[in-house]
Amino acid sequence: MMMTDQEKKFLLKISRMYYFDELTQAEIAKKVGVSRPIISKGLQKARNEGLVEIIIHDQAFQTINLEQEIETAFSLVDVVVVPTADMPAEIAKSVLSKAAASYVLKHLKDVTKIGISWGTTLYNLVKEFPNEAHDDLKVIPLVGGMGSNRIELHSNQIAYELSKKLGCSCESLYAPAIVESENFRDLLLQTPTVADVLEEAKKIDLAIVGIGNPYMNSTMEEIGYLGAKELRSIKEAGVVGDINSCFICADGSIAKDTINERVVGIRVDDLRNVGKVIAVVEGAHKVEAILATLRGGYIHTLITDEQTAVELTLKMRGQK
Repeated sequence: MMMTDQEKKFLLKISRMYYFDELTQAEIAKKVGVSRPIISKGLQKARNEGLVEIIIHDQAFQTINLEQEIETAFSLVDVVVVPTADMPAEIAKSVLSKAAASYVLKHLKDVTKIGISWGTTLYNLVKEFPNEAHDDLKVIPLVGGMGSNRIELHSNQIAYELSKKLGCSCESLYAPAIVESENFRDLLLQTPTVADVLEEAKKIDLAIVGIGNPYMNSTMEEIGYLGAKELRSIKEAGVVGDINSCFICADGSIAKDTINERVVGIRVDDLRNVGKVIAVVEGAHKVEAILATLRGGYIHTLITDEQTAVELTLKMRGQK
């Protein structure tokens, strides 16, 4: 039976009151002078006739597919893709950091020592960490943490800020992330204040690391660790990214004859002995570096934003 114009107007009216004005069916019935069952049937008819269309903007399905594809391809324990489509950059960073902080907090069972690296992404992660007492924990920097530029991004400061949020103790690594020469690094590694912390860093239960692209938006370049000479050197060595300040090639192997020999921190090989290694990464410009890290088998969990995950899966499929 064809709907009359008067009936259509009635259905549209009560639909606006219900969906836009958020009135209850009883309130609408009182306003228009009919019984509540008539309103209920009218709302259902409005949907059946296509006058009302309900769309649920649920990004979960898209992100779940991305998570499963990456997880399966590299036999990861977990992949968390944070829905950030159409969000402004700063809000997306905050949402990713909150999701990563929540994930870490849920995986502290049987953890007594947390190791953390450095950089902008991990700085944002710790900033979003809630205050939650875990006084039985200890936080340990995984790479040297001294410097005069952007002190808040160095591992000592990030480790300290995380320990404050968790209400626990913290170690400090009194050395820069990268030193002037291999000989100087070897001397530092022999000093008890450095050697003892690095030895303890090898015994952590959970590591939180970042992944970097040394050629674009690089914290190491911004701070001054990477100059033109170093960038030429790592490019010639086939470096595509770094994890915990260790530079790796596209196949995931550790780059040789580069500034890797001048880094003060635990090697990524040591990460393979850690029970839980969580990488938090933001930005599609890091896709090559993420892929190299996954090929190297250095991490167990990847937490990233939606756009980066999309670009990563396209690269995995050979579509980019």
